[in-house]
This record gives sequence, structure tokens and C-alpha cells, in this order.
Amino acid sequence: MNVLIVDDNAMNVMVIQEMLKRAGYNDISIAYSAEQMFEQLKSGANGIADPGVDLILLDMMMPAMDGIEACRRLQADSLYKDIPVIMVTAIGDSRKLAEALDAGAIDFVTKPINKTELLARIRSALRLKRELDWHKERDHRVREELRLARQVQESVLPDGVDESNVRARAFFKASEELAGDLYAWHRIDQNRWAFAVIDAMGHGISSSLVSMFIASILKESMRTLWSPERVFRELNRRLMGLQIEDELIHYYCTGIYVTMDLKRGKLEYANAGHPPGLLYRGGQLPPEKLPASSAPLGMFDTLEVVSRTINFAPGDQLYLYTDGILGPFHGEDEAQIEQLTAFLHQAQADEDSVEQLIDCKPLDGRSDDRCLVRVEVLPGENA
Repeated sequence: MNVLIVDDNAMNVMVIQEMLKRAGYNDISIAYSAEQMFEQLKSGANGIADPGVDLILLDMMMPAMDGIEACRRLQADSLYKDIPVIMVTAIGDSRKLAEALDAGAIDFVTKPINKTELLARIRSALRLKRELDWHKERDHRVREELRLARQVQESVLPDGVDESNVRARAFFKASEELAGDLYAWHRIDQNRWAFAVIDAMGHGISSSLVSMFIASILKESMRTLWSPERVFRELNRRLMGLQIEDELIHYYCTGIYVTMDLKRGKLEYANAGHPPGLLYRGGQLPPEKLPASSAPLGMFDTLEVVSRTINFAPGDQLYLYTDGILGPFHGEDEAQIEQLTAFLHQAQADEDSVEQLIDCKPLDGRSDDRCLVRVEVLPGENA
């Protein structure tokens, strides 16, 4: 453990240094001013957030920059703010001591220094520093694991579709390292495609794990079951099979699933408690809405899934999205959806505007995942 003594009085430095050496602290640095302290900290930082100092014994009364101001500057710098500071002072003014603690000092000792008291306070401060370092290291590992998990999560999201008769693109942004939203599509055969957008309850690690669980089931279900009713029933069955020890925690999700027969111009969908899809015919207002047709997935053992069928034609555009997309718009759900429909109509050929919508802050300040999928029907050979 490296202890840095900062005092403009050489005699005080010698006394404290001798006390520490006799107590077994041999890794000791010395600075005779606050300015010299910062120079030493910078030279020991090695370009990373590790200044090489575990504890600072800081004299309160020094010329040029006193200990309180020095402590404030330490707290303002991310490299140094976690170094515990014990203020060394000859002042008995309680207001000054309170000011020092407010500035970031964790403790203080008064002059003349009592050896037993000093060493006890140093042991306490170093114990807190070790615990803080342990937590920082653990947090670093967690962040690295979350970054890896996010890469894995993003790897299951499909690339865009650019075929002769259909084009699909997703606009996506996670509110945290991991997302509870997901999107998927699958080519059933030469003429038919399936598209899905799912929103798992909550945020963070728990919802992302549920999202990954759903993604694995959805991928297989789209390939083997493909119809809206059968896919949603399978997702509901598997979600209800999750064994949660805490009965107060219940994981569920909303979703919309669409199949499109490009040759016949038929769209079949099921909406499980999800915001309505929007089908713009020829890019014109108002769009036809694809509203909820069943309860969310994972809430009830038996789910009555109702699928509906509508027609579409080349030139039509379909938008599927999660409720995080509505965050930048005013009002309640219906008013927000109406504003979204107008926005999407104006931004049909402007992807930059949609990207800005994904990135802008929600009006209520609450962070949420954002996902929007746009499907364009083109006048291809099978249309």
C-alpha cells in the first residue's frame, strides 16, 4: 500500500514518515505542496486510471493551495476521486473540519499527532480502499461480460433484406448494454416472408436473457411453424415453462408477427398486446393499423391467438415497432401513435430522420429500448 504524505512542514513529514515506517508501511511518498502532490500523481498514473497511491495524508493549512481546495480538485478528477484522503490539521474549528469532509476527505487527525489514533485511521481507510478496489475490479469484469453478451445478442439479429420484391431494414438502439427488444425475419419460401418484433418486459440483464430465450425459440418456430397462431402459441408455451423461484416476478412479452405472401398480396398477422403495426398503402395516409388481437405472451397458460388477414400491393410499406419508439412524442398512447404515423409518412424516403428518432431523448426522461422495422413491397417478378 502506497501512502502519500502532503505537508509543507518538513518536520511534520519526518514525524509522520517515521511513525508509518515503524508500523510497517515502507511504501511512502512525500510532497511538500498540493501542486507537487498533483505532479507526483500525474507521473504515477501511467496514462490509466491508476495513480499508484492508495492513501493521501493531506495537511489542511498550506500556502498557495490549501488542503480543502486540493481535496476538491482530487474529487473532481476521475483518476483521483477514489483515493481516500485523511486530513491532517492543527485547527479545531468544527466548521473547517466539516468543510474538509464535504470536500471529499473521509477522515481527519489533529496535531499533535497521536500515533495510535493515526494508525487506526489509516488501517480503516486502507480497508475501505481495498474494498473499493475489489468492487471496481468486479464492476470492470461485469462491464466486460456485458459487452461480450451484447455482441452475442446483436449477432442473432438478422441483416437487412434487399430482394427484387421486398426490402426490409431495422432501426435499433438498446437503452442499456443489453436489450429486451428484438426483431427477426425469415424467408419461408420463394414468395413468403415472416417478420416479427418482440418486446420483453423490463430492462437490463433479466429482460435481455428473456429476449435471448425468445430469440432462440422464435428462430426455430419461424422455420418450422411459421404461421402467426402457431408461432405465438409456441412462444407462450415456452415462456410459461420458465421456472421462476420468486413468484412475484413474472416474465412476459408483447409482440407482433406478420407473414407476407408476395405473390398473392396477402398479409396475415397476430398481435400479442403490442403497439399496432402500420401499413401505408402506396405510402399514403392514413395507414391501416394492425392492432392487438390477443393478450401478451407468457401471462396465461392458455392463449387464444387470433390472426387476421389483409391485402397489400407493391408500393406499400409496413412498419413494426416497440413502444420505446413512442417516447419522443407528446401525450398518451393513442396520441403518440398518431404523431408517429405522421412522422413515418414524412420520413418514408429519409432514413436520417428515422435514425434521429431512434437516438433522440424521450420526453419523460425514462430510457427504453427502441426498435423499428420497415418492410417495403417492391414491384418484383412475383408481385
